[in-house]
Formats: sequence, C-alpha cells, structure tokens
Amino acid sequence: MTRILICDDEGIVRQSLEFMIGKSFGDECELEFARNGRTAIELAESFHPDIILMDIQMPGINGLEAMQEIRRENRHVVFIVLTAYDKFEYTQKSIDVGVLSYLTKPINRDVLTDTLRKAMKQVKERREKARNDLRIKEKLEAVVPMIENGFVYSLLMESAGKEEYAAYRDLLNIEEDLGYVMVIECGDEIHKGELTNTVGAGIKLQKHYMVFRETVKEATGGIVGSLMANKVIVLVPCGEEAQEYAQRVMKVDNTRALLRRLEQQTELKFKAGIGTVRKWEDMGESYKEALESVHQTVGKVIHASDITMSCRYADDYPIDLEKQLFEAVQKGDEESTRVLADRFMDWMQGYEPKMTNVVRLKAMEFVLWAEHFAYMQGGISEYHFEVREGYIEMLLSFNSYPELRKWFLDKMSESASRIARKQQMKTDSVVEQAKQYIAENFSRELSLEEMAREVGISPYYLSKLFKESEGTGYIEYTTKLRMDYAKEQLSGTDRSIKEICHDAGYQDPNYFSRIFKKWTGMTPTEYRGGA
Repeated sequence: MTRILICDDEGIVRQSLEFMIGKSFGDECELEFARNGRTAIELAESFHPDIILMDIQMPGINGLEAMQEIRRENRHVVFIVLTAYDKFEYTQKSIDVGVLSYLTKPINRDVLTDTLRKAMKQVKERREKARNDLRIKEKLEAVVPMIENGFVYSLLMESAGKEEYAAYRDLLNIEEDLGYVMVIECGDEIHKGELTNTVGAGIKLQKHYMVFRETVKEATGGIVGSLMANKVIVLVPCGEEAQEYAQRVMKVDNTRALLRRLEQQTELKFKAGIGTVRKWEDMGESYKEALESVHQTVGKVIHASDITMSCRYADDYPIDLEKQLFEAVQKGDEESTRVLADRFMDWMQGYEPKMTNVVRLKAMEFVLWAEHFAYMQGGISEYHFEVREGYIEMLLSFNSYPELRKWFLDKMSESASRIARKQQMKTDSVVEQAKQYIAENFSRELSLEEMAREVGISPYYLSKLFKESEGTGYIEYTTKLRMDYAKEQLSGTDRSIKEICHDAGYQDPNYFSRIFKKWTGMTPTEYRGGA
C-alpha cells in the first residue's frame, strides 16, 4: 500500500483529491490530510508518507518551507506540487527538494492519475532496491564472519603468505599495517583468578555469540574469530607500533568496560589478555602473549607488557600488597600509596627486624619503580642521568626503620602525586579541547564519537573524563550551550524563531520548542514575550 499525504489549506481541494484518488486507486492508497505546512511536517514524522501532494501557497509555513523541512528527515519521499500559479515561478526554488511534478489547479483527474502512477512506480522501484540491498547485506553478513575466521586462522597458524594477507585485508577493508591480539575467555564464575565450568560456559556463550560478536566489534573495531571451546580470538588493527603507557592503560580500561557489557548481556564471567602490537605476519607472537597473559593473572584484564611471563613469588612474599601499592602509584592515588607503602614497610620490619642492606635495596627498588612510572606517564617531564645521585649514600646512612620509613613513604607518595598532577593536566586538556569543539560546532549535529576522534581518545574514555571534570554528560553540556544561545538570541535580537532554532543545532522547530520549554519552563514565543 502507498501512503499519500495531501496538504492544502482549502477543504474543497482536499476532498476533491480524496475522491479522485479513491476512484482511480481504491484501496491501493492510504491517505492522510494536512491543512497547513506545520501539520504536514508533524504528520510526515508519524505517518511516514511515500508521496506528498503539497500546496505551494499556504499561510504560515508555506509549501516550499514545509518540503525543505520534511526532506531533511525523509530523503525518499516523492513531492508533487499543487499550485494555482505558473509553475515556473517555483521550479528553481523547489528543485533542491526533488519535486517530481507540478499540478496546476483546478486539477484534472486524468493528469493527477498519470502523475500518481509515475510517483507510485518510483516508490515501488525504491522499495525493490531497498529489498535487494538488504538481501545483499544479509548475504555479506553471512560471508564476512567466514572471511574473518579465515584471516584469524591464517595469521595465527602462519599458513598464508604476504599476498594472501593482502587479499584478506582488501576484503575486510583493513588499511593499518599493524595490529594486536586480544584473547577473551568465559566461565560461569571467577574463583581465585580462575574461570569455572569453562566447557559449560562455552556452550552457553554459543547461544549469545552473535550479540557477543557485535558487541566486541563495536567496542574494538576488531576482527572477531569463531568461538573455540570457551575462547574467542580478536585481531585489532592498530596504526602505531609503540604504545605509550597511557594508551596501554586506556586499552585495559576500555576492555574492562567491554567485559562488563558482555557479562550483562550473557550472565557469564569473562577474562581477557592483550598482546603487544605487531606486524600482521608476526601476529602469532601477539597471540601467544595474549594467551599467556589471560592465564597468568588473577585480574580480569591484563596487557602482556604489564606482567613478567615466568616469574613466581615465594609463598610468604606479600605480592598482593605489592600489586596494590603500585596500582595506587599508577593511579596517582597519593593517600593510598602512603598507606600501602607503610604496610609494606611493616612487613619488611616484621620479616627482617634488623636494618640490613636487603631491606635498603628493596626500598630503593620500589622507589625507582615508582619514579619510573612517573617518568612513563609524564609526571616527571625531563629525565636527568644524575637525578638519583646520593640515593645510595642516603640509604646507607639510615640505621633505623623510622628513618628509612620516612624516606620511603615520602618518595613513593611523591611519585604518585606527580602522576596525579599530570593526569589532571591531561584530563583538563582533553576536556577543554572537547568543550572548545562543542562551542564551535553546537549549531550542527554532534556525536561523542566525532568529538573523541577530534581529541584523539576513545569515546568511552572521553565520556568518563568529561563527566568527572564537568559533573555532567556531554549531551547535557551541549544542550545547555544551545539553550543559552537560544535565550540570548530570543531576548537580544528580532531574528525568527526558526532561524534561531536552526543555528542552535535543531532541524525540527517543534522538537526545539519542546526542549526549550523543558529547559526554561516556557516556549520560545513566551520567553521572547517576557524577556
């Protein structure tokens, strides 16, 4: 059935058109009617017409303005103009909205019928094309996973040459020369760092695999392999070989967020290991790193660069306390760093009551590592070779634990403090860039993804930083800017509400009016009248 919207301010014209269409097409058409441009715009949103018969001359929003507004939201609708005037007066103005034909009043039934048949043929062809495109898309969606599985297998088994790799990359539109592997495993629960009932969990995940696959692809932009037992391998294209510490931390944070989404969707538990960035022909090494990482950590997500692959600790060594201490340092949590460093010093004093060089060396080892993290995160902007001159002499001069404890706690918390200041500077810089971009572009549609690309970080991380810094989301922040602009224009200029609506970033005046009233308690007209 073809949906037709008739828009004319004369009731007799609407009734005549309804009668002629009914006589010519019977039940083939579903009709709706509008007496002015504003009503036509509203009905276009709810009725979704295929064809619109539009009177060009109407009070208020005229036919041309209504067509322009409708065309912004519906690029397929077919317009037929109704006019009592010479059509050439409107030809140039309406050419941009794609008018199919012009009918001069009084309208001849045969001309109307022929014109509608042409329009209905155009609608039918467009629908058929859409169906064909959908069928092609469905076939591609069935084939692409097979191609991706082939690419994953070829890379990890090293069973293809450079030409085959190039062919796969061409088929999958991969332009990057580098990438890394992520291994995701599932279980019913995580007990002491180990997944439980992995076989049963793999069977359960099979039922959710399509949702799992789309979620992972959306979050990583990667190539998702098939489910093997309870494990899925993901190849993620990457533009840079050298990954800075902050990038690595961001990658781990984003993966944690991904696993939380997967757990909500499947009611399973997940762990992930991330390999280092490699060339495509060396991806097998990244896979080994990712696989070893996911099996050697008690955490949910680990990057291969963050662990020592073959290190074991004596049973009496407080490895958990050490990990907590350095996690606090890397987060820039000065208070927790000081508390945990104090606990570690308590452990050393209990383990070795006498002050020995072993104790002094352990304190120096931790301080050097903490300072290394501060250098890596930019907390210390410039490295000098002689910066640690005097450390050994200082440590040797300590003859009691209170002396060593004060030096140790001061140095550890100093590194955490420097990292915190640098992180805050980075956050402020990124958020300020995002705010500047919003201020310069709020008059058009904005997305979180677009802003994230502009400032060079992931959408998830930008949203997190923005909320932490501003206390509100980017949508609320953008809406406030738009509303402040609209209020200023309404009270300080005589520009039309439609112009202000458009410049404030809204294409639909009705939607703008609803948002404005929700924000201010008044409609734009009421606000202007009371300003």
